[in-house]
Amino acid sequence: MQKITTFLMFVGEQAGKAEEAILFYTSLFRDSSIQSIIKFEADEQGGKKGMVRSAAFVLQGQEYMAMDSMPHAFTFTPSISLFVHCEDEAEIEHLYEKLSESGQVLMPIDDYGFSRRFGCVNDRFGGSWQLNLP
Repeated sequence: MQKITTFLMFVGEQAGKAEEAILFYTSLFRDSSIQSIIKFEADEQGGKKGMVRSAAFVLQGQEYMAMDSMPHAFTFTPSISLFVHCEDEAEIEHLYEKLSESGQVLMPIDDYGFSRRFGCVNDRFGGSWQLNLP
């Protein structure tokens, strides 16, 4: 187990979408898997029946945790993002296309001087991704 693990909390209009997001993310990256998904068994203060109480998953060898949560007014922000070092042109184009689908392009893929190919998107679940091909 990693000492520090990124934790994704799906709240607001994204509450109830944690499982869908986890399935989507693990489908995009090699060496990815779902370790566990535990759901609320009944409606209660933190969530509704069927929502994700806690989940653990791996994206390309990196561990993550997630949950759905009802009582919070905050959501994801682009000031915290997942930075992906892409191996080749095909990978950055594929991830950019899939992650920006029904999401928001913050920076189109281009040469910004610090990287020959870089793009930044918010996915349809509100998560922010920086895609880099050095």
